[in-house]
Amino acid sequence: MPSPPLAPDDGPIDLSHLQRMTLGDAGLEQEVLAMFSAQSAKILSEILGELTAMPAGRAAHAHTLKGSARAIGAFAVADAAARLETAFSADSDPSQPLADLAAAIAEAQAAIDLILRRS
Repeated sequence: MPSPPLAPDDGPIDLSHLQRMTLGDAGLEQEVLAMFSAQSAKILSEILGELTAMPAGRAAHAHTLKGSARAIGAFAVADAAARLETAFSADSDPSQPLADLAAAIAEAQAAIDLILRRS
């Protein structure tokens, strides 16, 4: 069962959480957001590539994404990654959790793009 979000839902990126995690350093916020955007796309691509081969590492990719998403306040991505990790670990059909994760990543990336353009 997925855990509830760690913060109230105020958009794809909880900026208050991000600010706390970066100690208010705006440059660091921009850096970690850009890194997360690139990392999330890479990990999603790796997961999609591993679906047919079904290696043991696919749950680990979802777990990594869950942790990095929580660190920046992308709680919808973290929750979707947790559901996908559970599906992989239980050897369940990952189709819906994967679709949810892809949608959450797209929403977070769009928000990150807006944040980075404003900065």
